Amino acid sequence: MSKALEKHYEWGGKIEVISRVKVDSSDALSLAYTPGVADACREIVSDPDKDYLLTRRANLVAVITDGTAVLGLGDIGPRAGMPVMEGKCCIFKELGGVDAFPICVNTGDSDEFVSVVSAISCSFGGINLEDIAAPRCFDIEARLKKLCDIPVFHDDQHGTAAVVLAAVINSLRLTGRRRETVRVVINGAGSAGIAIGKMLFAYGITDIVMCDREGVLVPGRNCMNPVQEELAKKVNPRGVTGLLSDAMRGADIFIGVSAGNTVTQDMVRSMAADPVVFAMANPVPEIMPEDAKKAGARVVGSGRSDCENQINNALMFPGLFRGALDVRASDINDDMLIAAAGAVASLVSDSELREDYVIPKVFDPRVGKAVASAAAEAARRCGIARV
Repeated sequence: MSKALEKHYEWGGKIEVISRVKVDSSDALSLAYTPGVADACREIVSDPDKDYLLTRRANLVAVITDGTAVLGLGDIGPRAGMPVMEGKCCIFKELGGVDAFPICVNTGDSDEFVSVVSAISCSFGGINLEDIAAPRCFDIEARLKKLCDIPVFHDDQHGTAAVVLAAVINSLRLTGRRRETVRVVINGAGSAGIAIGKMLFAYGITDIVMCDREGVLVPGRNCMNPVQEELAKKVNPRGVTGLLSDAMRGADIFIGVSAGNTVTQDMVRSMAADPVVFAMANPVPEIMPEDAKKAGARVVGSGRSDCENQINNALMFPGLFRGALDVRASDINDDMLIAAAGAVASLVSDSELREDYVIPKVFDPRVGKAVASAAAEAARRCGIARV
């Protein structure tokens, strides 16, 4: 039995509900519950927005999955996905001071999933969608954003994209490249890859070549979903075609969110001088960091906690929701994500910036506060903050 499995048996769950008030007398009971609680109910009836002041909604996020794309395990179902959702809730609390609750919805029907989540959204200040397979995740998120008046955020997409952007910003600083001319290849055109492509494009990087297992995504290619088709029309201004190996030739930055061992040393050698390689497939990267370095990569990052430059969503989502909740934002949008990425990147000073340190560590105590502040300020600037 692994140590992790042993600890899960020992823990019997990673989260619990703790009362914020003492109910240890008749007077205390009458204040927290009946009859006194009726006063709070009547206040909310007269002004529904007062539920943010009279309940825990203002600091409560639902972490919701259907279990169709859990970590590297795939479609294992909602019950088996619960340990991951609980872990996410732990990170919310520990790194962002945000209360989070795991909800696993047992349906593979998008309409039913959307109906369930929208129906319970009035209990929460935000919705964090988790581990939902592409392309369903795109449709589900878009529909819920229209139905709910609170932030609906698919972390596998946007959290990943924002952390990658932070690492890219500092890699540009380190290697002296410019966003206007840098050439980027993204391998993996699922939820994370598409979101990264969109985020880099929103930041001003346009020379992006998207690849999947069939090769480069180009408009009109067979076997692409509508979201892939839409992005393919915006990026790749040089009209690159072919396989991943063709796309990587002369590229400055490689970003992998695909499968292990899909990149060779020869492919890295074919890139531009001083290339950046972010091979983030887990647990086995597209190319192991030491192999990428041997092939000439100047900056290497991965999703693994045992490697330098770990690109981890935990750098982003706790602070993003903290900032959104603090200003009661109605959404978490690109402006907030780009601001948060810039805040994370700025925590690495010019004197600290080096090949093995282009992004802060997950447990850097400055990260959550910096992301929250940047996200909140961006929400105010674009008019989606409500307090």
